[in-house]
Amino acid sequence: MSDRSPLDAPQMGGAPGTNLLARVLTAFGYIMAIPLFPFAVKIVQEYERGVIFRLGRLVGARGPGLFFILPFVERMMKVDLRIVTMDVPRQDVITKDNVTVKVDAVVYFRVVNPEDAVVKVMDYIRATALVAQTTLRSVLGQSELDELLSKREDLNQRLQQIIDEATEPWGIKVTIVEVRDVSLPAEMINAMSRQAQAERERRAKVIHAEGEFEASKRLAEAGAVMAAEPATLQLRYLQTLTEIASEKNSTVVFPIPIDLISMFLQRQGGGDGQGGPAARREIPAKDS
Repeated sequence: MSDRSPLDAPQMGGAPGTNLLARVLTAFGYIMAIPLFPFAVKIVQEYERGVIFRLGRLVGARGPGLFFILPFVERMMKVDLRIVTMDVPRQDVITKDNVTVKVDAVVYFRVVNPEDAVVKVMDYIRATALVAQTTLRSVLGQSELDELLSKREDLNQRLQQIIDEATEPWGIKVTIVEVRDVSLPAEMINAMSRQAQAERERRAKVIHAEGEFEASKRLAEAGAVMAAEPATLQLRYLQTLTEIASEKNSTVVFPIPIDLISMFLQRQGGGDGQGGPAARREIPAKDS
């Protein structure tokens, strides 16, 4: 759109009658601006812009601050430049792997070109909302359920890029798109719960097997040390007795190693050369 006023119409090849009418109306507007001064004064806030139309033609955007317009000749439309937070209604989406989910999102956008937002689209907020709904169903319909649940950031970036490209001709800049909630069917939730439980059980079994393997290696090393040094077995036995002795609330039957008995028998045989063997021969006779 050109910013030239109707006074410049002869240079643009306009009709002479139209140019004359524009000049007359403009002069009439200047004359009426004095008695209609309160209607000619316009104030635009810092976060707004005033889009001016003169006899139906776009003049441009003004503001912020105070300025004047010509009554009956110029008309102003205010456009808010602040970020708009828009909820995308919940949509029924069928994912790429044929799972029906309900998804809603939130879109953050703002007007960067107020002239295009007024001239090129009737209602830029409603148009952006419809584009967001259509894009949400389209993009999520091309994604699998696992991608929707685990790669949310990538989907948000794709949605933001597609919606921003669609609304750019309207002077709209989409800054953030967030998929807020994903509702799954009850049977799908149960199936995912069973899958997660099976995965946890698998990991528990693997960890338990790895622990058994490490314990067996340590026991083998301990057995090798005890085989090389028999005294370590006696020390381990005494340590076990010490640990059991601290528990006074139970009765423990602990077997005595045969090595200790053999030590006493050897001492008895060393004191009496004939008593030891005779005693050893009499023990099985009594047991029989």
